[in-house]
Amino acid sequence: MIDDPIVSEIRQIRRAYAESLNNDLHAICEDLRRQECESDREFGSPTDRHDRSTRQQKSAVTNQSN
Repeated sequence: MIDDPIVSEIRQIRRAYAESLNNDLHAICEDLRRQECESDREFGSPTDRHDRSTRQQKSAVTNQSN
């Protein structure tokens, strides 16, 4: 397998982050939620995107039939 330096760096960062929270999955999730709340970015889930695209498709079909 080829050693990709970018992938290696990301894995090293991920390991250090997990270790900083004692590899506690609950603590990692809580920290990520906190970071989301403190961020100015808008977050959604894959189901949000699916729902949005489904509504857009239904709207397009409705508009075409009128």
